[in-house]
This record gives sequence, structure tokens and C-alpha cells, in this order.
Amino acid sequence: MKNTRKKYSTEFKIWAAKTCIDYKSVRHAADKLRINKNSLQHWKNQFRDGKLTLQQTPSSDLDRNEIARLQKELKNIKLDRDVLQEGADLLHQGRRARYLFIKENTGRFPVGKMCRIFQVNPSCYYKWVKGLPTSRAERRIFIASEISRIYHWSEGRYGSPRISRELAALDIKVCPSLVRKIMAEQQLCWIAKLKFKRTTLSSPKYPAAENLLNQDFKVSGQNQAWVSDITYIRTAEGWAYLTTVIDLFDRKVIGWSLSKTLKSMDTSVDALRKALLNRPLLSDQKLIFHSDRGIQYVCKKFTRILSKNSQILQSMSRKGNCYDNAVAESFFKTLKTELVYQHQYKNRKQAKKSIHDYIENFYNTARRHSALGNLTMEEFKKNILF
Repeated sequence: MKNTRKKYSTEFKIWAAKTCIDYKSVRHAADKLRINKNSLQHWKNQFRDGKLTLQQTPSSDLDRNEIARLQKELKNIKLDRDVLQEGADLLHQGRRARYLFIKENTGRFPVGKMCRIFQVNPSCYYKWVKGLPTSRAERRIFIASEISRIYHWSEGRYGSPRISRELAALDIKVCPSLVRKIMAEQQLCWIAKLKFKRTTLSSPKYPAAENLLNQDFKVSGQNQAWVSDITYIRTAEGWAYLTTVIDLFDRKVIGWSLSKTLKSMDTSVDALRKALLNRPLLSDQKLIFHSDRGIQYVCKKFTRILSKNSQILQSMSRKGNCYDNAVAESFFKTLKTELVYQHQYKNRKQAKKSIHDYIENFYNTARRHSALGNLTMEEFKKNILF
């Protein structure tokens, strides 16, 4: 099939471009000369740019440049062919196999060309050569180390929600599902909570106070409501009895006592005096002191102290209703799960030191509390102030 496309000389193209400029309209000039207006526009642009002239580049120079270009292109094609011939199977293998091939053939073929053929990112390859992980792997390694550190710092008391919140406090954003996955990989098992058993011993000999708290455990400020309870701690030399006083505002243990006996002076009275010393009542404050109906809270020695202080109103749980003092019992459940059940105390002195470290150096300072939105007590106070 013959090519019917018209061929125009350089002289004609120059004349047509000048005519087009004279007409000041490509369309009118194209109609007059019966030439395709796109071709005429192209000639006009070439003429204005000085590219359409009667002076022609010697054909020898054109041939030389074209030959050089073709030789370069042929060389690249041959290189591509050689690389593919030796590493064709790598296209269906993993990235590590491709990295190894590139490393072994660095002296024979350009690294950039091999990376392009095997669809490998050059920066990732050079990181692999230097033994450096990728940024994603680096971040996962860092997160895993932080999770392990927080887990061991909490002595296994933190699960994925609290560890996630602890990471967030360090400006490390990680979803709890990833934390759970990494904990499972590292076999970091969270201490599961056990069922709590009540140990209250009440006495019909003493009258019980009215339930003023009525399971309303949310208060707006300090010294509005305190809750108290007693629990048993087993040691090798016998039982120890832990009495605590907790402020419902920030769930802080503001007073506690570990005693050898269940006498009120060693338990409820001692814990109350420490609470009043650590968090004294202001002149305008009214406090509800809530407990169960245990004999240590209804006896005369204890009620006499409360009656002498007009700012304190005593409140007691209903008989047999553990939910009325749920916050105090929840603390004992947490304490025994996270601390007591993980130790075998030789004596009461050892138990007291262990409980002191837990309450003063962890629970009241660093532990995250679900009741406070998984904040520490210090973070909770700052949020309230600001």
C-alpha cells in the first residue's frame, strides 16, 4: 500500500509559515493554501523558534548521533537480557532471594538495573545489605521492647488495655489488638483476677448506721466520701489483717494498717487516724465514712471517734449486700490478684513491706485505674485542675 501523505520541501514550509503570519490567522491561511491547519501551525511555531531554516545539519552528524543512541539502547537491552537469563526464576521467589542475587552479581550488572528488573526498592536493598531492618520493622521492634518493659515494670499486672494507655502517655500510638498480638508472641500473660470472698464478721450487739452512700460511688471532690474495709493476708507465721481507707474521688488509699489482731485499735481506728492525717478535713467539708457492718466499725471505740468529729457522718452497707461497699472490696480483689497471690510471705513483716511498696509506690502513684479513665491518680488530678 502506497503512502499518499504529501511531502513538502523546507522552502515551501517557510513560505507557508510567512503567509500564515501575514494572514494573522492559521485557519484562513490553511484554507487559502489548502493545507492541514495543524501542520501549518506546527510550521509557524518552528519558524518563529528558528528551527525551520534553509540551513540543514550535515547528515553525517545526524547519523553519528543516531548510531550512538542506538548502540546505547542495544547495550541496555543486552544487559536486561543477561540479567533475566540468570535470574528469571527469582521473579517468583521472595525478596530475600532477590537481594542475595543482586549482592552476588553487583560486580557484573548495575545495582539500579537489577533492582528495576526484580522490582526491588534500592533503599530497602541497601538497608538489607547493611543489616538494618526497614522502618516498619524497626518500629515494631521498638514497640515490642516498650511493651515488655511496661509489662515487667507492672510485674505482670497490666493487660493490653492499660499497656496501650501507658504507650499513649509516651506518645506511642498503638492499637490494643497489636499489643495483645505482641504480648502473645512474647508469652506475656496478664495476671487473671480471681473471685473475691467476703470475710466480714458483724455483730447484732451494736446498732448499724444508715446507708447514706447508697452505692453512689461518684463524687465531685476530695473528702466527700471515704470507704473502708478489712481483709485477711496469709503468712507462714499466721494471718495478717489489712484495713484500708479509700477516697472515692480519686480512689487513693489514704490510710491503711496491717495488724496481727482484729482489734479495732489495730484495724479500723488506726487506718482512720492515718487517713485523717494524710488527708485532713477542711473546715467547710462534710464527709461520709462508709464501711460494712463489721464489728470493728460498730464498736464503741470506733464510733466514739466519729461522734467527736461533727464533720463526719457514718454510713454502713445493708446486711449481706457486698455491692454497697464494692469499691473497697474491688481494691482488695486487685491487691490480692496483682500482689498477694504472687507471693508466699514468710512473716507479717515481709507482707507489710510488700504491701507498702505496692500501695505507696505503685497503686497510689503509677497504676492506671479504669475508674479514672485509665489515668494515673496524678494525671487525673491534672485533668481536674485544668
